[in-house]
Amino acid sequence: MKELVTSILSDAITTLKSDGILNNDITPTIQVTHVKDKAHGDLASNLAMMLAKSAKCKPRDLAESIVKALPQHHGITKIEIAGPGFINFFIDDNWLTNQINEAAENFSKLVEKTRRPQTVVVDYSSPNLAKEMHVGHLRSSIIGDAVVRTLEYLGHKVIRQNHVGDWGTQFGMLLAHMEQIVKQHPNDSFNLGDLEIFYREAKKQFDDSTKFADRSRQLVVKLQSGDDYCLKLWKTFRLTSLNHCNSVYAMLNVSLNSQDVRGESDYNNDLQNIIDDLEKKNLLTVSDGASCVFLDEFTNQEGNPLPLIVKKADGGFLYATTDLAAIRYRQQKLKANHLLYFVDQRQSLHFQQIFKVARLANFVDKTTQCEHMGFGTMNGDDGKPFKTRTGGTVKLVDLLNEAKTRAYTTVKQKNPDLTEDELRKIADVVGISAVKYADLSKNRTSDYTFSMDAMLSLQGNTAPYLLYAYTRIASILKNSNVETHELKFNSIHLKQEEEKQLAAKLIRFNEVVNRVADKGSPHLLCTYLFELSSLLSTFYEKCHILKAEDAATKMSRLKLVVLVAEVIKQSLSLLGIKTLDKM
Repeated sequence: MKELVTSILSDAITTLKSDGILNNDITPTIQVTHVKDKAHGDLASNLAMMLAKSAKCKPRDLAESIVKALPQHHGITKIEIAGPGFINFFIDDNWLTNQINEAAENFSKLVEKTRRPQTVVVDYSSPNLAKEMHVGHLRSSIIGDAVVRTLEYLGHKVIRQNHVGDWGTQFGMLLAHMEQIVKQHPNDSFNLGDLEIFYREAKKQFDDSTKFADRSRQLVVKLQSGDDYCLKLWKTFRLTSLNHCNSVYAMLNVSLNSQDVRGESDYNNDLQNIIDDLEKKNLLTVSDGASCVFLDEFTNQEGNPLPLIVKKADGGFLYATTDLAAIRYRQQKLKANHLLYFVDQRQSLHFQQIFKVARLANFVDKTTQCEHMGFGTMNGDDGKPFKTRTGGTVKLVDLLNEAKTRAYTTVKQKNPDLTEDELRKIADVVGISAVKYADLSKNRTSDYTFSMDAMLSLQGNTAPYLLYAYTRIASILKNSNVETHELKFNSIHLKQEEEKQLAAKLIRFNEVVNRVADKGSPHLLCTYLFELSSLLSTFYEKCHILKAEDAATKMSRLKLVVLVAEVIKQSLSLLGIKTLDKM
């Protein structure tokens, strides 16, 4: 509905420009909002107040000119001017009924796919392979995945890039520890076992033993120079680590796989080329032996330019060098129109500098969008990043297993008659969904406090609440003794206010999905889902379905709630959350 009003307002602006009322160089951002009090319409715009100054007239006078210039549309029954110049729009019930029936007949019509598909490269998850994935990797993995799914749903070509940390100095100590184990047990098949324990053992030796530390540094040099022995050990570690990551992705229902991995090691041979190309562009400055790029717009507290260091004094490369190589690869090889990076917002300055340098060096085209989609942290009750009781980092797999265990206990208490297989299936979906949804429902840029009890609640804006809304519709349809295909011979009739509100919310699905894609913010879809499910609950209270006053009303309402179920299922799918037929 917003799209409808925005479109006719845009037409009105064009008319006013041709009439000389507005200057041709005015290109306003048209804002349309939903009206809470239906007595004042369904939608409103403050466009007249935004343009009044440039039009050199009173807002209300301009509002009258805009209304006169608006093209007629059968979807709008009335337009009113309110207050200092708000323009209120009343949506026609018959138009809404037609729209909802079209969507019920063909669900794909509910969302308009993009008319200008882009190639979007999305960098997300990107764990460090030196250790197991921990809770700090959750947000990047699931927020990035939800946006990826949404972009694909809208018709864009999306290329996933899992920029894993599989190179660098920390691998020297890991290789040295692996070397020891292989020598001690030459006839045993190699098994890394617990990656976290393995890392701690290697780190302890690195800190305690000068001999071990020296050997670690030697192995780093050998690895970076392509030594066969080091590469063999490194590949073993890398494969084991990636297998662990893939098992976590499968548990999370995140759509990343091995084909999406292009880690730091993949750019190793191009790093010196990056330095050479920056030098050719006269962008490099040597400072204390290090090669840097200084940009005037990035300064410290004293006002001095902040360097982007791309090569250390000892010849080593940094994250910045690898990121520049990656951005060039994504532009030139993957032909990206749009680059998205789902990385902790504390890396904001780093990406601002990277994007600026990449443009100056012509590593990306002028028309290519580069965006850092930063996010906040998952905190404990103390307001600090979530840790174990002993202060250690929480493994992501442990968190997910705990969620499934708690969900199993709750489901078993409420459904003692279910089989063990059914209990496990429901508990796995509910537990994982609860963790994911609790995160996705928060504004991407905000920190939030972790609470397993709140996540698993059947009340409020939680995954269990939404899953229950879906299963309740499935139960009603089953008890109706009506097959889904039978509903196509019936139409939806919007008579009661609760039916109209539910239908109006369904029509907004298109608007919300597109906003998620534009903003990279899945919480907008979560808010929509919660509001839709809340309206569904009110609808149940006011509008009987199985005990409707007549058969036509029963079929109409059944068809309406089936469409609600489709929207819930599709929305949860975009969030990477599975649905259940019962719980």
